[in-house]
Amino acid sequence: MAYQAEREEIEIKKFIDYKDVAYLKQFTSPHAKMLAKKRTGVPAGKQRDIMQAVKRARFMALLPYVAA
Repeated sequence: MAYQAEREEIEIKKFIDYKDVAYLKQFTSPHAKMLAKKRTGVPAGKQRDIMQAVKRARFMALLPYVAA
């Protein structure tokens, strides 16, 4: 039987802003990688919005590309 990762209960906001770093950090691992849609439990459309916001926050140096 395969190991099943537990879902994290994260509140889904209506509007996702790249400047809301505390909210975006909930969707990244401790190594600054994006968590999978299965792991976070958000719909596909919101996952794309979150991914875009994380990429923008990384470009603006609000989030790290790789955690050291």
